Amino acid sequence: MNQLQTLDYVTIIIYMLLMAGIGIFLGKYIKNIGDYFKGGSAVSWVAGGISNFMTKFSTFVFVAYAGIAYSDGLVAITIMWSTIFPSLIAVFVYAKLWKRAGIISPVEFLETRFNASIRQIFSWCGVLLKLLDDMIKLYSIGIFVMAASGIPFETAIIYCGIVVSVYTVVGGFLAVIVTDVVQFVILLFSTFILVPLAYDAAGGFSHMQEVIPNNMNWFNGDKGMPIYLTVYYLTIIIKYLGNWTFIQRFYSAKSESDGKKIGILSAVLFLIFPVIFLFPAVAARVILPDLENPEMSYVALCLKLLPPGIMGLMIAAMFAATMSVLSAEFNVTASVLTRDIYQRLFRKNALPTELLWAARIMTLLVGTIVSVGALYVQKLGGAFEVNQYLSGIFSIPMIIPVIMGVIFWRPQPWGALASMIIGIILGIILNYTEAFSWEIATLIEVVVCVGVFLLSGLFLSQDSRYNEKVKAFFIKLSTPSAKTEQNDDAVVGGLMMLYAVAFTVTGSMFIVMGFPSSANMSGKLAMASGTICLVGAVIFYIKGRKAKKLKSR
Repeated sequence: MNQLQTLDYVTIIIYMLLMAGIGIFLGKYIKNIGDYFKGGSAVSWVAGGISNFMTKFSTFVFVAYAGIAYSDGLVAITIMWSTIFPSLIAVFVYAKLWKRAGIISPVEFLETRFNASIRQIFSWCGVLLKLLDDMIKLYSIGIFVMAASGIPFETAIIYCGIVVSVYTVVGGFLAVIVTDVVQFVILLFSTFILVPLAYDAAGGFSHMQEVIPNNMNWFNGDKGMPIYLTVYYLTIIIKYLGNWTFIQRFYSAKSESDGKKIGILSAVLFLIFPVIFLFPAVAARVILPDLENPEMSYVALCLKLLPPGIMGLMIAAMFAATMSVLSAEFNVTASVLTRDIYQRLFRKNALPTELLWAARIMTLLVGTIVSVGALYVQKLGGAFEVNQYLSGIFSIPMIIPVIMGVIFWRPQPWGALASMIIGIILGIILNYTEAFSWEIATLIEVVVCVGVFLLSGLFLSQDSRYNEKVKAFFIKLSTPSAKTEQNDDAVVGGLMMLYAVAFTVTGSMFIVMGFPSSANMSGKLAMASGTICLVGAVIFYIKGRKAKKLKSR
């Protein structure tokens, strides 16, 4: 494989500096933990929807899903479309419930719904699971970048961890949202450059159909079998609905209506972009038919088709995919550490300034632990093995009481705990029993966890205080929430100006890096992408000026 050139490294450095600069700039708008963990509930539904999409998108798509696309074809897109349904369910069910809950962390409602012990158990266990999961994500980007560029594994991990930590620690939730939008643009245009190049190199759909006819089937291979797809879709629905960052996007919305719009936009993005992102990996089977490792198909194709500078843009896009996930995870995990553990257990009457400092320290702590831990994931068996262990054993049992606890009032606290413990034990047994396939083992685990949780509802508590508390909680969930007050024009103006600067830098980066290859299609596409970004920058600048004028009146 070719290695990155000087232009590529320049692109990556500019990208990293841009992300860090956004977080530092937004720090001045953070006044309390409501701002730090919810953006003051002032995030627009467009930015919220894009962020919700980006926080479920990581290098895993360009490695694992790309590997499936290379080996089995379009079925990889069929599999990835499973992400549409959690957003649609949120539109009709959960968006309004999370907004009405009036929470700052995704698990604080568990004390009201169940009891303080359940809140602490799920907080501590959830934080541990998040830390391990984030280590795997950071480990994956390190492996990917090392294979793509020759950048040392440790260097990729450390620098990525530092940049994410810096802009998340300083800028909080607002920085997460704004960087998600900018990173979405970088990822979008970088992929748009690759797609037509891959299509042309593969000889178009008709030639692909001749060379790899089976791979052009949406249900090809074992992963296209109905039982596999059914269980996989069910698993993704459960995991996404209970994902802390997914929940955070809805309780941080301006209103219930905006929350529903976030869900709709997320579903649309999850419908459209798997096709765009995974098509190059499908085409790679025709262009590079003899790859030893299918999971390296994306990077191999990029190195073959993209010239210097533009290859750097693609690597920046890979960083963008994972950094969006990590920044969101750092922020929401810190919210649980601050709100549910530090404040609840140690400093109930802490002043707002103290809590804000605690939030930043917790975010830095999370970033440090994840960055250091990612260096040792290989000693635990590698990313795939660890991820399989975490997902198959812990995730489902810990999520079911959370997402079902706001729907059904009858299940008891002991049911939530029993569901988690029995589910974990059953998961360990099933995952190490060869008699059960992954599909059957996962389906059994889901059915048992749901069954145990709902069964506890047959034995209602005789504690009147508990019953009144739960009744009041469900009355709150059935009562529409008030819309967040009008945004501060100074904040809106600042955000618009920041978007203008970010889009100017991004657009300029695409144009400058595309210019040396302007005679080729890739250069032309890069320069066109940069021009669109600059037009967007002008629009944001005009909006920012208007907002500042309104503030001065």
